[in-house]
Amino acid sequence: MGSEVIVELQRNSTNWANVVGEIVKIERKIFPKHESLARSFDEELRKKNSGLLYTELNGEVAGYYKTVKENYRRQGHGEALLKAAIETCKKRKVQRISLHFDPLRTAAMTIYKKLGFQVDSLVEGYYSSDRNAYRMHLDLQIKIVFICMYISLYLFTRVYIFTN
Repeated sequence: MGSEVIVELQRNSTNWANVVGEIVKIERKIFPKHESLARSFDEELRKKNSGLLYTELNGEVAGYYKTVKENYRRQGHGEALLKAAIETCKKRKVQRISLHFDPLRTAAMTIYKKLGFQVDSLVEGYYSSDRNAYRMHLDLQIKIVFICMYISLYLFTRVYIFTN
């Protein structure tokens, strides 16, 4: 396995056109035309507060937040990308990450669940009349709330015990 680097594509990056072009190729190869964001990728990425993490292996774009090229799968790159995306969202104070994905993509489901995503619902006809999607989410602030609650309860209990 070569050297993996996870990169956040910036709007002012000198390699913008090359990276977006490579990602569009991956998108078109892996996803059916009606599911692909290839036509609007460049436009979406130029919007304020948008960003893109991608994996670079030996100078080649190997994947991005939605998928990894077939020859790089089952090597941990998708999970590494998702972890990096979660960390980026935490740093930017995002409270919840939501996504939709095809229930037939079991590898994706495994990674999402492993990293704490929960299924909200099954959205019937999401991709087409006979293809559904799962809607999943990951709450990023809830861990802090539980930790704060635990600390508050612990301190309260300690004070309560101490004062009686």
